[in-house]
Amino acid sequence: MKTALFYEKLEEGKVRCFLCSHRCVIPKGKTGICGVRLNEEGVLYSLVYGKVIAQHLDPIEKKPLFHFLPGSWSYSISTVGCNFKCSFCQNYEISQYPFIFGAIAGKPMSPKQVVETAKIEGAKSISYTYTEPTIYFEFAYDCSKLAVSAGLKNVFVSNGYMSKDAIDYIAPYLHGINVDLKSFRDEFYKKHCKARLQPVLDNLKYLKQKGIWLEVTTLIIPGENDSPEELRDIAEFIKSELGEETPWHISRFYPNYKMLDKPFTPEETLVKAFYIGKEAGLYYIYVGNVPGNQYEHTYCPKCNYPVIERYGFRILKYDVTPGGRCPKCGFEIAGVYE
Repeated sequence: MKTALFYEKLEEGKVRCFLCSHRCVIPKGKTGICGVRLNEEGVLYSLVYGKVIAQHLDPIEKKPLFHFLPGSWSYSISTVGCNFKCSFCQNYEISQYPFIFGAIAGKPMSPKQVVETAKIEGAKSISYTYTEPTIYFEFAYDCSKLAVSAGLKNVFVSNGYMSKDAIDYIAPYLHGINVDLKSFRDEFYKKHCKARLQPVLDNLKYLKQKGIWLEVTTLIIPGENDSPEELRDIAEFIKSELGEETPWHISRFYPNYKMLDKPFTPEETLVKAFYIGKEAGLYYIYVGNVPGNQYEHTYCPKCNYPVIERYGFRILKYDVTPGGRCPKCGFEIAGVYE
């Protein structure tokens, strides 16, 4: 076990964790909502430090990050646990492992081993993903520091529920993040995620202010968050609060976990969302989980030239100048490039 960051001691041996926006008050012998931070005699410990449950070499596009070192590989890792309880979770075997099996699992790995493996695999970044990386923050932080020293970038794939304290702490070592904006309705977050909307909105703005490259993903679930009004609210929030250059990934829902009664998202819904984003003034909108569609390419916002063409996670054409500009008109294509 590793002594945790971001907690304070309370009366009667309780502790308050302020790693994320739940700010759990945890009695002795209990864990927080995430299931992986234990109060043992008034000291908070991480139960998942160095216990890697999943590791894989992924295209950075799979995160999805389309404007962050496009075409590169990212060494992806995760531990078990999560601070959300999403009924539609695509990785519930990992995120809900402590609750399903009543145990903590994972292969022992040190931060040094993680970074060395990433280098051997030819990755240009390490992605902390597959579940909410905040819940294994201490491990991710130590890996991130070593990664920077080794010339690697760091990426979070997140639900955006971390505390500002956590953002400030890791910001010097965090280069990119994709945040799920799962809905623009607090009722959705309470019902399906056991969380709240406002902390996510606040953190999206804060991450942007910190200068961390940000992309946003919305999984569109039929009958839950697919109304034109809600999609317009999301698009207008991104435009007004995060900037027109912030990419918005609109992902197709597949039935999973506790939400098996819902159908796949119709393609026409995804296309409607795309044009809602365009009407709001967003520059870069992508339709995900539908490989081969025309809405997974990057077009220059000024002259509409296709600077990057994709098929799923594969790049078929890359025509961005070394300075990150359109070769036809010189418009700056926002992102992090070589």
